[in-house]
Amino acid sequence: MTVIVNDHGFAPQNTRRISTDLPSDFDSEEITSELLQRSCIRITLESFADGRGFTLATRLRQNGYRGHLRLAGYVLADQYAMARRSGFDDVEISHELAARQPEPQWLARANWHSHDYQSRLRSAAGSSQHYVESRN
Repeated sequence: MTVIVNDHGFAPQNTRRISTDLPSDFDSEEITSELLQRSCIRITLESFADGRGFTLATRLRQNGYRGHLRLAGYVLADQYAMARRSGFDDVEISHELAARQPEPQWLARANWHSHDYQSRLRSAAGSSQHYVESRN
């Protein structure tokens, strides 16, 4: 059994039918119009250190994929925001991983629009500007 993680936390295992499973090392040059018509594609990571699945998701979206995109495998809660920004709709993890990384850790990254480098940079710049103005 697995646990589905979405922007609302842990979701019950749904009955969404996976139409295609792709490994993270799938060659994006092999993306076909037939693949882009599939209703649900699951990309599996063998390791949290394997970023190729994120790149593949981005390439699928850039090529016009509009279906459901799921990231599965060994994914860390810290990677959730990156997964969403890459084009994934949700994440599928094992119950063991969910026990080590409980729902609050995933929910802390659920506001994935604000968990990016540029937002943090703008926030830091605003704080610095406020500090400079208050000293004058």
